[in-house]
Amino acid sequence: MKLRNTANRQASSAAMREYNGAAYVTITEVPSPRAPASFKKVSILPLVFLIFYEVSGGPFGVEDSVGAAGPLLALVGFLVFPLIWSVPEALITAEMGTMFPEDGGYVVWVSSALGDYWGFQQGWMKWLSGVIDNALYPVLFLDYLKSAIPALDGGWPRVLAVLALTVVLTYMNYRGLTIVGYIAVALGVFSLMPFVVMALLSIPRLEPSRWLVVNLHHVDWNLYLNTLFWNLNYWDSISTLAGEVENPKKTLPKSLFYALILVVLAYFIPLLAGIGAVPLDQSLWTDGYFSDIAKIIGGVWLRWWMQAAAATANMGMFVAEMSSDSFQLLGMAERGMLPEFFAKRSRYGTPLAGILFSASGVLLLSWLSFQEIVAAENFLYCFGMILEFIAFVKLRIKYPNASRPYKIPGGTVGAIALCVPPTILIGIVLALSTLKVAIVSLGAVVIGLLMQPCLKFMERKRWLKFTKSTDLPDLDQGTNVALVD
Repeated sequence: MKLRNTANRQASSAAMREYNGAAYVTITEVPSPRAPASFKKVSILPLVFLIFYEVSGGPFGVEDSVGAAGPLLALVGFLVFPLIWSVPEALITAEMGTMFPEDGGYVVWVSSALGDYWGFQQGWMKWLSGVIDNALYPVLFLDYLKSAIPALDGGWPRVLAVLALTVVLTYMNYRGLTIVGYIAVALGVFSLMPFVVMALLSIPRLEPSRWLVVNLHHVDWNLYLNTLFWNLNYWDSISTLAGEVENPKKTLPKSLFYALILVVLAYFIPLLAGIGAVPLDQSLWTDGYFSDIAKIIGGVWLRWWMQAAAATANMGMFVAEMSSDSFQLLGMAERGMLPEFFAKRSRYGTPLAGILFSASGVLLLSWLSFQEIVAAENFLYCFGMILEFIAFVKLRIKYPNASRPYKIPGGTVGAIALCVPPTILIGIVLALSTLKVAIVSLGAVVIGLLMQPCLKFMERKRWLKFTKSTDLPDLDQGTNVALVD
């Protein structure tokens, strides 16, 4: 129970001293001290599909893994890579998200472990990475429609279409996270159904020997790893919405588990069907090839359904990513890292300033190419994940007895061991980045390093108003928390 008077707070503070300084012992049934009680919270089913769209959105875009490395490595990659990356990231998100059930997510984790300066850097890199990622989806949506509407291939019609689509999807985010959640459920079912049908129709045509084809001398490792990485990361993004989740200490871990199963199956089964039912021509396996496979297996009607599903999947990924990005900015403002106006909510409970800033970033970055977007996004994302791993381990060491409603077993040694495989993978992804991507991404990092002192200067000069919420839990203070055995 939350403490409701000074005497209780003093008693709690005294009790905490017996827990080796683990002063942050929170987690009640109330998801966030700042979330208005009048707004409906997100339940488990919408949360599963929000995670699904944060991470995946379906098998669209996995075709390059076959083109880069062949059938066997593609199939093995989507089974092994989740164990190396997705499972550790999802487990860390479950533990830290229930320990800090508030908007801001990973920014709060890093800030609590390493200080507000590095918390701000985490927020900047992750927000920019998310906005870069979101710049893909209006472009990809139009790419799937341009075969039916050739005018969308370029020029002013395409520019206006990107703008209109961004405005419409942004408005959905403005209307409320609950609406976004149920939109994600509907879009998820619609975008996955043609793959279920394709898999069933492919059974009589399957030739298992095609699954085993491999040629290690002709593997584009950079494209292969970037494709796997891009399609299986961002599990931590849902943490920025923890303050909007109904009973997060139970709902968040369950949703991550169900979403992990859904994502892996949504990749693996279509790859099995597509590879096994169609004669292999590795050069054809590029973005959008699943629509051709659908035509071969089921006919033109299935191809049209697949293209429509691909377009709607991009809509789902856009609204889920924008929700995460905008609520992250709200959480940072509640912690005093951004100006106060970022913490203001619309009448629907959504962060209006965060939505507008995120939408503006999407429009500014939508001119980049697909390959440049993915590479730059992965580069920035890797830096952010390194800070998350450090924060996760440091909080285990510094506050071993703090309340963790969901706790990964194994103690400190287990926490460190869990971070080793994904950290090695991060090193490989960074090493394979091109010089152009590295320079641009490092330039973005430098902007963040300079931006935080500039904002603090503006705060001291009172050019902008910053306010840190007093009812948010703090690891180093014993107020507004409850002791949990």
